Amino acid sequence: MRSIHLAATAALLTLTTTASSSKRGLCHVPSEDHPSDDAIWTMTPGSDLTWYYNYKYEPSDAYKNIEDLIFVPMLWGASDSDQGTPFLDSVKSQIGSGAKIEYVLGFNEPDGTHTTGGSDVHADVAARSWKAQIEPLKEMGVKLGAPAVTGSEDGFTWLENWFKACDGGCNPDFIPVHWYGNFEGMASHIGRVVAAYPNLTVWITEWGYPNVELGATQEFYNQSVTMLDQWSNITHYSYFGAFRSDVSNVGPNAAMLTEEGKLTDIGSWYLGGAATNNIPHKGAAGQTIKFASWSLAVLSVCVFTIL
Repeated sequence: MRSIHLAATAALLTLTTTASSSKRGLCHVPSEDHPSDDAIWTMTPGSDLTWYYNYKYEPSDAYKNIEDLIFVPMLWGASDSDQGTPFLDSVKSQIGSGAKIEYVLGFNEPDGTHTTGGSDVHADVAARSWKAQIEPLKEMGVKLGAPAVTGSEDGFTWLENWFKACDGGCNPDFIPVHWYGNFEGMASHIGRVVAAYPNLTVWITEWGYPNVELGATQEFYNQSVTMLDQWSNITHYSYFGAFRSDVSNVGPNAAMLTEEGKLTDIGSWYLGGAATNNIPHKGAAGQTIKFASWSLAVLSVCVFTIL
């Protein structure tokens, strides 16, 4: 087991905050109540975000004309009743219209249920859909992201079953990772993913440390960002927190905006800025909303230890 975690252990040796990173992207969670918040992620001086995704295969209206922020389409889910190839058709159309589509993402937490934000797709169904809608993009030079499973044991099992169902017909270029839990568990989990798929690079497309006090949340953020920036096999990452603290379903302290829409320390750090000393607060009872992907289930099963 020790060899599985060698890369993770090495990445822990230096824990100094990195101000900016070319790996950094935006997990875009738009707000119907505060649409002007969208501009924060691109208009804040010093922001160096290079890419974004929004759980959809069409770009967000707020960022359609921003050339420096590359859109990464996602095929969120699939079912036996699907007809045609709308995802493939959309991506090909975007490329044909001049869009710079370099990467696409596969299914979102297919091992998770809809109640926890997962797409709940059987491995066999996902394999058929991938072959029809995602694999053909490889011939166009697009790099393909494997299904983004939860950070649980079920996630590893689902991916194994998916590759078996694909029978050589699914050829991703990178593995997206989701993690919600402490830093030690995150480092160990990523190390296990790297060991399981040594020929693929890794993207961290969702991560956070939900529902802990502010100091612990900030320490986790700084430790994890330093690790991700130093880990050469990790090429892209996007923190889950681009929303206001009063509607956050991962706790107010994990959000990058206060309830008033001001950048928190974590929000400012993520954009390459200095601490703001803006303290996030939670919303009133019943105000919290459930976003498209976050899976509460991983918290109870994803505590790994570096050996």
